Amino acid sequence: MSLHGCEHLTSLKAAYGIQPFYIIHSYFIACSSIEARRVKAKSCFCHTCRYRGLRVHACLSCVYFGCYNEQHIHNHAKTKKHNLSVDLSYGTVYCYACGTFVYDEELENVARKQQRAAAATLGIKRDFAPWEPGQDEIELLRRNPKRRKVSENSHIGLRGLINLGNTCFMNCILQSLTHTPILRDYFLSDQHHCHMTANPQQCLVCEMGRLFQEFYSGVRTPYIPYKLLHLVWTNARHLAGYEQQDAHEFLIAALDVLHRHCQGQGTNGLSYSSSHHCNCIIDQIFTGGLQSDVTCKQCNNVSTTIDPIWDISLDLGPGPGSTTAAIAAGSNLVLSAVGDPALPMAVGPALVDLPTASLSPASGFTNSPSNYEPTSLLDCLKRFTRPEHLGNSAKIKCSNCSSYQESTKQLTMKKSPIVACFHLKRFEHSTGYHKKISTYVSFPEELDMTPFMSSSRNNSNGYTNQIVRESATGLSCDNKYSLFAVVNHSGTIESGHYTCYIRSHKEQWFKCEDHVITRATAGEVLSSEGYLLFYHKQLLEYA
Repeated sequence: MSLHGCEHLTSLKAAYGIQPFYIIHSYFIACSSIEARRVKAKSCFCHTCRYRGLRVHACLSCVYFGCYNEQHIHNHAKTKKHNLSVDLSYGTVYCYACGTFVYDEELENVARKQQRAAAATLGIKRDFAPWEPGQDEIELLRRNPKRRKVSENSHIGLRGLINLGNTCFMNCILQSLTHTPILRDYFLSDQHHCHMTANPQQCLVCEMGRLFQEFYSGVRTPYIPYKLLHLVWTNARHLAGYEQQDAHEFLIAALDVLHRHCQGQGTNGLSYSSSHHCNCIIDQIFTGGLQSDVTCKQCNNVSTTIDPIWDISLDLGPGPGSTTAAIAAGSNLVLSAVGDPALPMAVGPALVDLPTASLSPASGFTNSPSNYEPTSLLDCLKRFTRPEHLGNSAKIKCSNCSSYQESTKQLTMKKSPIVACFHLKRFEHSTGYHKKISTYVSFPEELDMTPFMSSSRNNSNGYTNQIVRESATGLSCDNKYSLFAVVNHSGTIESGHYTCYIRSHKEQWFKCEDHVITRATAGEVLSSEGYLLFYHKQLLEYA
């Protein structure tokens, strides 16, 4: 590839210089000023069919804009002999005489400066830019010319994990994390800079980076994550030992340790006082905002709090013999950041429904699925966001009435995380007995969280009839998610086994059972029992 484009681009630059590209890129691509953004909003459409959207091209020889898909820009180039145009979405130059996109180093430098200027006007301190190798990396690439091609049938990124003795719970979470798209991109682009300079060997984030390198190295033999297990034991001592642990508890503990180590905090360090003020990669990906609205029944005064959460725990519905009070008491439990002193203890992990020996009374184990009716993830979310009457025994002091009043409470999502993790509460612990709920819970491959957002709540009558709308008008893609990992538990509450499904390379699904990885279908994934469900946002906003 030439650094100076093709002969047609060279001729255009000789006649007009870089000014045509500079003007188009400044006003219609980078939009480095408020005026430029106004001009783009008014003028960026095909002059033939009035289409607005992706792949509209601007001619570099005149003021014509044409769409690429309908070939109006091709017809213009053929008729007018204007061979060069710029893609208004990405700023790339296309030559119709050569039939390909062309690269020019001088134009690339112009585009890079314009993008930095646009980022500055938007208040973005660090503009998004593609990776460019440094001198050391260029030398490494020259010494290692062989490249691995990632195709649809590629197995890059797929690697089994050796079970180190009842560590299937850990293997499933590691498989889910290594196939989290944006977390994968973060580690494979070498974005982590260790803050534990005094003892970098104890940094779990560095070890996760090595795990990603091992997974995407192309090696297919099973990997032994012994060092990662030791680091988790060191930093989360309640998980140390070879007895079976809960996958959900391990996920929350691992995220907490990763969060702390991103900040350079060691074994005895406390988590950040509030995840809302942390910009580490873990919080950027997994942290959402849960809004709790408590409404006074007397005066309709609303008290609102917003707490950071890493996942949502969902009840599977009322079981046999459940009382209304018991259902209400457990209906709105949210799992949040472990060890965060800013979060109420009521939302801490492993305090209610995790099948660990330390929390289990000595008798009364049962694994009967009871009479729980089949349900769905959407039904669980509707119950979770349903207004809850706190009752006469749980009166709150209203700041408006200055007296204790009955109230209603409703939970909604104020901020949706990039990765939404749903924990289906299959392990039930009550006085005298424990049981696993094996009822079927259907879940979709694509999920729209818009009806469960705070902005979708119907508050037209002063919160007296608080409901979450079944649907919202003008739904956008902002809160739409795609399923990419499912963790399953089989067996009994006392002795069971964890497996997981992960999505890799577009629509390909694989089942991971420790060191064995086999192909799976979407139907097998969606019909599985489901314990932890991982969804990734379809649309990301960079800021």
